[in-house]
Amino acid sequence: MNYEGVLTKMQTENGSPIQYYLVFENDFLNINQLLDKKISINFLRYQCLNCGLEKKIYRQGFCYDCFYEIPQAADWVMRPELSTAHLDKEDRDLAYEKKVQLQPHIVYLANSSNVKVGVTRKSQVPTRWIDQGAHEAIEIVEVPNRYLAGITEVALKEHVSDKTNWRTMLKNDIKDEDLVEWRNKLRPFIPEEAVEFYIENNKETNLEFPVLQYPLKVKSLNLDKSPFYEGVLKGIKGQYLIFEDNTVFNVRGSEGYVVSISIL
Repeated sequence: MNYEGVLTKMQTENGSPIQYYLVFENDFLNINQLLDKKISINFLRYQCLNCGLEKKIYRQGFCYDCFYEIPQAADWVMRPELSTAHLDKEDRDLAYEKKVQLQPHIVYLANSSNVKVGVTRKSQVPTRWIDQGAHEAIEIVEVPNRYLAGITEVALKEHVSDKTNWRTMLKNDIKDEDLVEWRNKLRPFIPEEAVEFYIENNKETNLEFPVLQYPLKVKSLNLDKSPFYEGVLKGIKGQYLIFEDNTVFNVRGSEGYVVSISIL
């Protein structure tokens, strides 16, 4: 079987275990069904996710020009505290910014390699946690806009990490944490503007990833350097495919790459 298309982040469906799908323009593939099978990945060309042109991908699936022009790649996406739509101030496209920023956002704790604080739109729970490879997570506040979530995250990351160690996450070299206790401990550091949105009495969410074998030593597949790879798929965690020979492939990190995937 052969599938061809431009890579975008894998779509997920929470379950025991989580189901993963690669969605192409005319086809989709349930990745869970490929576990224990040999597959090949062949890099064919680039295709910017915005303009659709065959231009080298710069970041987040976009070519250089699009990355610096479109609202989907503006600074406030990665740094929510820079959001200004609630002030009616435009960054790149006010209509788009209002649509994304002026909706309920969650500040959460997730444990993927260690306990970290993060921000996501409410509509992206638990997808965001799955994408990070978190095996447990809990909401701290639910605020009405992205700016409030951003300033809350900035305040809390003085006391807890805001980064995931992706190698530790993939090796499953992690321990369970009491996230309710962590949430309660961080409450005094929530900014005044967001205190009223604190969530009490919620439980942590646990997530189960489809992994048969974790890598002992992580080797990352880079399609620019190695345009062809084949191996036996042993797991899927976060946005990574994990192979028997300890190779891991970050699907989201390769958005905008057109590939051919064959099941051997």
